[in-house]
Amino acid sequence: MNSLLYTIAIILVIGWAIGVFFTAAGNLIHILLVIAIIAVLLGIIRRPNAV
Repeated sequence: MNSLLYTIAIILVIGWAIGVFFTAAGNLIHILLVIAIIAVLLGIIRRPNAV
């Protein structure tokens, strides 16, 4: 599940980076960045701690 979460986050960050350069999508690009950050944070929080 974590690998899927990180894959989605990476895709969203790449989409955000492309959108920043082309700025045709406006605020949608920033929403993608926020969703990607939330996905990464959820992955970090839900990761089991190895002892």
